[in-house]
Amino acid sequence: MTTAQPESGAAGGPTVLRMLLGAHLRRLREAEGVSRETAGWEIRASESKISRMELGRVSFKERDVADLLTLYGVTDEEEREAWLTLARQANTPGWWQREGDILPSWFQPYLGLEAAAVLIRTYEVQFIPGLLQIPEYAKAVILLGHGNAPPAEVERRVALRIKRQQVLAREDPPQLWVVVDEGALRRPIGGPEVMRAQLRALVDATKLPHVRLQVIPFNAGGHAAAGGSFSILRFPEQDLPDVVYVEQLTSALYLDKRDDIDHYAAAMERLCVEAERPDRTGDILGKVLREFDEQGG
Repeated sequence: MTTAQPESGAAGGPTVLRMLLGAHLRRLREAEGVSRETAGWEIRASESKISRMELGRVSFKERDVADLLTLYGVTDEEEREAWLTLARQANTPGWWQREGDILPSWFQPYLGLEAAAVLIRTYEVQFIPGLLQIPEYAKAVILLGHGNAPPAEVERRVALRIKRQQVLAREDPPQLWVVVDEGALRRPIGGPEVMRAQLRALVDATKLPHVRLQVIPFNAGGHAAAGGSFSILRFPEQDLPDVVYVEQLTSALYLDKRDDIDHYAAAMERLCVEAERPDRTGDILGKVLREFDEQGG
């Protein structure tokens, strides 16, 4: 059986490489009419392990990939070596894994997805999105959830959040499309001085060609995403579906089924329609900034 080989230098880091390899193994399995249970037996694992592998949620052992390729009829040595090489690359730790002692395991996959995405659409209710936070604002947000953490740990968490923002400064940055509730602009996280600096940083961000920021005003009333914040990430590889990320207090949801993606994409589209136009964002930020200036403090 002959199948396409992975493109050389597939972009996106280990998370997306695992997703690519998993999606390919799923297509091979389905083409051969092999059940997940049978595939699991072949590599001395469970059906659920095969499911997690095909979703790119776990690391890959080369032996397992080799055995599955054999089961699925892939015998061409050059093709097999290409996929085994991809498996080795997919097991390379991301930079954030060095911070595993302060990062919850459920958040680490998101950092890989964020680094690999070509389009990040985010709706935020309470806070300025992490990719647009200044250090002082990020520290204030982190202290809300980790107020008892040692100062050194807090600073590490702040540094990690700021390091995430390098994705927007690279040569091929993703498009970032943010819809934020007006309340997030007016909530004085860290105090008025910090909020003034954060608002000025948002004004600068709106001037970047790859950043679009819209505001849902208070007078919009109820709207499409009243349930809470979420992000939708899109990747350059056509084989990969969009992923919806919904963060909860102690866990997160990663949704990649078509019905879920369509539901959240429709909600995001309605939010973009209900929000003020992007060319109005600078005026809105300026108005809120002047109000903070008048309040002093």
